[in-house]
Amino acid sequence: MNRRQFLRSSAALFAASSLPSFAVDFADQKKRVGLIGCGWYGKTDLFRLIQVAPVDVVSLCDVDKTMLSDAADMVATRQVSKKKPRTYGNYRKMLAEKDLDVVLIATPDHWHALPMIEAVKSGVDVYCQKPTSVDVVESQAMLAAARKYGRVVQIGTQRRSTPHLIEAREQIIKQGKLGKIGMVEICCYYHMRAKGNPPDCPPPENLDYEMWTGPAPMRPYNPLVHPRTWRAFMEYGNGIVGDMCVHMLDMTRWMLDLGWPTRVNSTGGIFIDKESKANITDTQTASFDFNDLRVVWTHRSWGDAPDPKYPWAATFYGDKGTLKASVMGYDFTPTGGKGEAVHRDVTYELEQYPEDKTEKDLEKHCAPAIRGHMKDFLNAIAQRSKPVADIEQGVTSTISCLLANLSLKLGRTLTWDAAAGKVANDDEANRLLARPYRTPWTHPTPDTI
Repeated sequence: MNRRQFLRSSAALFAASSLPSFAVDFADQKKRVGLIGCGWYGKTDLFRLIQVAPVDVVSLCDVDKTMLSDAADMVATRQVSKKKPRTYGNYRKMLAEKDLDVVLIATPDHWHALPMIEAVKSGVDVYCQKPTSVDVVESQAMLAAARKYGRVVQIGTQRRSTPHLIEAREQIIKQGKLGKIGMVEICCYYHMRAKGNPPDCPPPENLDYEMWTGPAPMRPYNPLVHPRTWRAFMEYGNGIVGDMCVHMLDMTRWMLDLGWPTRVNSTGGIFIDKESKANITDTQTASFDFNDLRVVWTHRSWGDAPDPKYPWAATFYGDKGTLKASVMGYDFTPTGGKGEAVHRDVTYELEQYPEDKTEKDLEKHCAPAIRGHMKDFLNAIAQRSKPVADIEQGVTSTISCLLANLSLKLGRTLTWDAAAGKVANDDEANRLLARPYRTPWTHPTPDTI
């Protein structure tokens, strides 16, 4: 074995030693599964679950008939039984069958709260994509529902299950190699904000646009809305903060064992791309204060990233060293050259899971993390314990990001009273914690679930 092979082998063993161990055999996890939201990440999550356990996918739900039919055909080729699942256009009808153990939710953000609450009421455990909600009270109601009905709920913040990030947490941060950490910078410089200004038009015949809109404000249908580019509009999500900051903030909270921020401030706007129909910011900064630690978010959907190796990342600054961490790897640099620098790249699993090589639109670097997240979810179900991205953790990270957008809207710093679940001494802000629902949908609250 030459030096290069030795280093590669040592790195693999080092990373493997940091991964969580589970108390169950996933080969026995023959759960009956349903999926609500059969688009890009719905199928991504479901196919990773199929890869790690012999689940029986019995039900699919989507308001796009074409997307739903295509997903059913794909599932039949991927699951062990080769059975084609039943299909539904309304999640309430699917859940009313009362024959599911697990439900995955991968709808647009404005459709997370109601299906998740209905699912736990029906007695199933839930894997729900991030962020948990589009407003604060929705998230609070989701947490209350999970606890009231005793269900396991895993949120899709899969950085907590990313192998090289688990290693960075255990071997760099937990070992004290950064020393005292006073600031974390988190960022996204992807050019991901939708461009263009296409005219409104009638929705396609295969899409139930009334149901797709659901409790959100009704906008004229626009080609930017469906599929996948609905994040262009604040009516359906929370912009790049709700999409990308929630991942990096949640990763930071997990790595450093942080709870709630005490103060949140944000500034920004649409400074460059004023021609697009998109109404989310193209430039935004947010500060999250955790006592003597400050976490600062920046996104800019134009120009170049300051570090092209880390365009979506977190940088942890300590008095003994610096850690840069992303979905693609991490770099630890000791201060003043006192110690050994460490570099790790993301670990792919293309040989173990050859389906990853050909799956359309799969983020191959994320697949191992999703599989790990699914294993953690199944382990929590078997143990009736909290998963690594338990609903409470997802709610904390989501609400923190929602407060950043609220700070931007109001133009002032918000002080969060976590015990009371509201903004301290700010009646105007508290009136905005729940946005109006469109008739006939009823906004959930912790007291009404």
